[in-house]
Amino acid sequence: MNELLKDFTFVVDLNIEWGDMDALQHVNNIEYFKYFQTARIAYFEKIDSESVLGETRISSILASTQCKFIYPLAYPDSISVGVRVDSMADQYFTMKYAVVSHKHQRLAAIGDAKVVMFDYVNNKKVSIPDEIRKTIIDFEKSVNKIVDQD
Repeated sequence: MNELLKDFTFVVDLNIEWGDMDALQHVNNIEYFKYFQTARIAYFEKIDSESVLGETRISSILASTQCKFIYPLAYPDSISVGVRVDSMADQYFTMKYAVVSHKHQRLAAIGDAKVVMFDYVNNKKVSIPDEIRKTIIDFEKSVNKIVDQD
């Protein structure tokens, strides 16, 4: 499984819950987006983004996301969700995800997200703060080269 997630800087392990399945007895599509969200939030916690941003009321907001379903998941199983920042522009960055089934030892889904930096006081997009940009680049350096898209 390490080989399937070798391009990801951060990996979260999750259990598939019985309630994740739909009437057709496979994991419902919406659950994959929840897996992505869990991995994204864990990534932000890992880089300690909240302490970097402090009391600024600037944070990230999800602008768009998508998923490509490759192999159906079902209970019981556990998964690993790889997440990384793939590229950065002035006001946003893109994240990539991969979901791998432990039971089947294969890729179940891939996805991505556009995450925008947002000033909640002034209700508008803002540039990624330099300290956050540097923190992400330093964290990602071990695996990937981040491409600025300005």
